[in-house]
Amino acid sequence: MAFDYQERIPNNVDLGSNPNLLRALEHWQPRFRDWWRELGPSDFFAGEVFLRTATSADAKGWASYGPVRLPEYRWGIFLAPPEEDRRIGFGDEFGAPVWQQVPGEHRASLRRLIVTQADTEPASVEQQRRLGHTCPSLYDLRNLFQVNVEEARHLWAMVYLLHAYFGRDGREEAEALLERHSGDRDSPRILSTFNEPIADWLSFFMFTYFTDRDGKYQLKCLAESAFDPLSRTTRFMLTEEGHHLFVGDSGIARIIRRTLAVMKEAGSDDPERVRGRGAIDLPTLQRYINFWFSSSLDLFGAEVSSNAASNFASGLKGRPDEARFADHRAVEGRLAIEKADGKGGIEIEEAPLRSAMNEVARRAYIKDCAQGVVRWNRLIEKAGADFPLRLPSPRFHRAIGLWAEAAADPEGKILPPEASAARQEEWLPTPEDRAFVKDLMHAVAEPGRMAGWIARPAYGVANLPLDYEYVRL
Repeated sequence: MAFDYQERIPNNVDLGSNPNLLRALEHWQPRFRDWWRELGPSDFFAGEVFLRTATSADAKGWASYGPVRLPEYRWGIFLAPPEEDRRIGFGDEFGAPVWQQVPGEHRASLRRLIVTQADTEPASVEQQRRLGHTCPSLYDLRNLFQVNVEEARHLWAMVYLLHAYFGRDGREEAEALLERHSGDRDSPRILSTFNEPIADWLSFFMFTYFTDRDGKYQLKCLAESAFDPLSRTTRFMLTEEGHHLFVGDSGIARIIRRTLAVMKEAGSDDPERVRGRGAIDLPTLQRYINFWFSSSLDLFGAEVSSNAASNFASGLKGRPDEARFADHRAVEGRLAIEKADGKGGIEIEEAPLRSAMNEVARRAYIKDCAQGVVRWNRLIEKAGADFPLRLPSPRFHRAIGLWAEAAADPEGKILPPEASAARQEEWLPTPEDRAFVKDLMHAVAEPGRMAGWIARPAYGVANLPLDYEYVRL
């Protein structure tokens, strides 16, 4: 039975006018539904959730709020409104008209970019599928589900591009997106960070602050693409990504506020005394920051990359906010890049700018991440505590690129490998840390109530009070 795609899948891409595309989606849509039931939010399909649903790309329709059962959420396909006479903004074809179809010579590279981005969307849903069982409040449970349904919508957005523009290859790639699973030994997700388990809400907030922020910058780079349907798709995705970052930023801030209150009650900043009162101590928070920030840095790829140079030259993937740069061809420019000299020190190499585009995006990301740390440290300083949180050095705990083989501490100092290995428990979450945090995770499901390890948010969702029943279980 064919679906009414305008009713079941709100869209602004005129789905009903393309019979071949409809047949492809009719085949893929039941597979997606099966995946959502099996690997989406575990055991919460019977209740209603107060969710935001995009029903159009305009200001009125992109955020419609109301109670929805998770199996009945309407995943839409939306592209940002077209820009009249849009031109390619970078690379060898700077100034030429953008493409409405995929150029044959760029077909494989574009498909790889889209598939890699698409693979992250269902991966995060799979990573977070059991978190609802330990929600700190109904407010947080609702936010988790909002992130989940929007990541699934972003999967739909990417799958639409694969089906609409890549023929049989695209259909096969769309099927494979539902066959790989986060953490699966035989068929894992493409990027390693998306195979990390997220077993507690501290990890979830770190993920939505650091890893989803990487997603923001990847989308910003793709939003510059000369392939206009990809650019318009990712520009609309960015309107939803802001909520995910808010969940992470505000969640970490609320944990810090609660920890500071407990420190004041105890009259001590001793981690064991803080833990004994059911809060997460600041050194543990720092170790989680070290882990998730360094893991997310790897998602940008190697500092010097021939693929990055080719994608920029071809107009496939630009720099975030390309308009702020003066030279959009980047033929002559070079970027100073640090690397280990093999003698325990650091040396500088000048890389061609086009080859260093991953590093350009990574540096913008680091600067953005640091703004949240400044806000968190204001809370700590205002409370009179003396434990400022820090982003670790980009040299620390890297698995990809020039620093993958280096043994650097969080300050960036190069250490002998054996010395670095002996101190990992100082810098990264230990099994004991993870066990302690996990032991704090007990569901609080009464409207208005909050778990003891996290402070109340400043306000509710969509002007509703905090004691609103955001999820009706």
